[in-house]
Amino acid sequence: MHNQDVFLERALVEDRLASAEEVARARRYGQEHDVDLVDALVKLEIVSGRDIALTRANVCETPFVAVDEYETCFANTQILPRAIAERYCAFPLFMIDGVLTLAMENPLNLEATDLVRQIVKCEVEPVLCEREELQSLIVRAYSLTQSQRDQPKVDSEAKKAEEANENSQPVVAAVNQLLADAAAQLASDIHINPDEHELHLRYRIDGVLHVKQGPPISMHSGIVQRLKVMANLDLTQTRRPQDGKFRFRHDDKLIDVRLSTMPTVCGENVVMRLLTNTQAIHEFKDLGMPAPLVAQFQELIDQPYGMVLVSGPTGSGKTTTLYAALSKLNEPSRNIMTIEDPVEIRMPFIRQIQVHPEIGLTFASALRSILRQDPDVVLVGEIRDAETATIALQAALTGHLVLSTVHTNDSVGAIARLRDFGLPSFVINSALLGVVAQRLVRRVCSECAVSDPVDELMRRRFRLEKSVRGFVKGRGCGRCGQTGYRGRIGIYELLTFNSSVKMLVEQGGSVERIRELAVAGGMRQMWQDGVEKARLGQTTLEEIASAASIIQIDDEGTSARLVA
Repeated sequence: MHNQDVFLERALVEDRLASAEEVARARRYGQEHDVDLVDALVKLEIVSGRDIALTRANVCETPFVAVDEYETCFANTQILPRAIAERYCAFPLFMIDGVLTLAMENPLNLEATDLVRQIVKCEVEPVLCEREELQSLIVRAYSLTQSQRDQPKVDSEAKKAEEANENSQPVVAAVNQLLADAAAQLASDIHINPDEHELHLRYRIDGVLHVKQGPPISMHSGIVQRLKVMANLDLTQTRRPQDGKFRFRHDDKLIDVRLSTMPTVCGENVVMRLLTNTQAIHEFKDLGMPAPLVAQFQELIDQPYGMVLVSGPTGSGKTTTLYAALSKLNEPSRNIMTIEDPVEIRMPFIRQIQVHPEIGLTFASALRSILRQDPDVVLVGEIRDAETATIALQAALTGHLVLSTVHTNDSVGAIARLRDFGLPSFVINSALLGVVAQRLVRRVCSECAVSDPVDELMRRRFRLEKSVRGFVKGRGCGRCGQTGYRGRIGIYELLTFNSSVKMLVEQGGSVERIRELAVAGGMRQMWQDGVEKARLGQTTLEEIASAASIIQIDDEGTSARLVA
């Protein structure tokens, strides 16, 4: 047994992180499975890797660094060869005044520090890091930065053996690492943007684009070609946009990817949308719908016929809300059919149709045809034109429940949109059951949430009392990528067509007058739902304010609206 292990065992027992019996059990496990004590303790879940690293740092009298707490410069891979980094589990973090700070799993390994000192030709200051985090950093950094030209030359036989295993290829490894990183960070989109001298990589996380360290520009063409192969696109076509899709597995989950390439003056721009089927369908309450609105919305979709609309801008979660509604309605006794562009989530029992405008299969033509398929419930992905709107409302009037989306700023704006399509007021009144409007705002990270006093500007903007408390913000941590937010939640409003609203619609009343009447009748607006969620510590007032460009409140504070 190494002296370090003896000191580590003693420290773990003295700090009451593990008992002597547990350490002995881990030692036996290590001998049986040919792993060291650290791996044995972690695999048996006796002590966490972070606690072991902190204990070893105390034993070694070496500073501890949590590499996941900040962004490490991947360009440092040029300082140290990958073989050395992997052999000694070490990574160069940064260099200041000619001293290299070296992250190590074992800073007492003098052989490793001497070798690194000879390679970098400067003084080396080792710091201790958690083994698993450090190994992950090494794989990620070298996979994304080591291009084909950086590979050592090998003889022909070795090269053939390497090519036989495609995962050893730098481009393939880089693409796999990009996808794995995006999935691990719960990104919805990956943007690969070539510039004249640099390749920019960005992930959209919780609706916001974040700049990430990516591959060098020399790998751009190889990465694009690899993605085209995965999506079965034309490799020879680089001057025309292409769309495709593929699927990959991450942590035992299948993730569907929609790939789009676009030629630019600096090369092909790539955007990928990641869709995880297992996470896409939720209960209404999990989406953030308040309980009273859930009951009202459930009552609407329980109707045998009529139209229910969900409104909001692109990326506001409309499709997710509709899928949640379909999951409630989905049972063998109902024939449910959908027309989508694209079909994002496949559901059992539901007949889903992908539109293909190039062959004439549009929303309108598909809707006209599926009404002859005896449907009970029809989902139309989006009402984009007068023809689709007319057929959809006719279907709602002839015994079908129709669910669809429109791009409007709020729930009342859907009425104006239907009027723009030339639909008469009596048809809107007869067919439309209700309109849900929504936005998505970021959730405060539960790991780093701290109390946040309301500043005077926000207090005046939302007309809050000075005594109001309970607001929080995220301080930033490794779990949320230092943003203070993790995940998103919806803010909602629901316009139902009661007799008063119908009468005003029939009279051709303005959108503003209809909104005032709905609010007077008890409609809770999106900004009010958002303020309540902020008061409960789920989001922040800054997020509610940024969900719209203008929040208009009159002098009495009785009428307000959210304008995108």
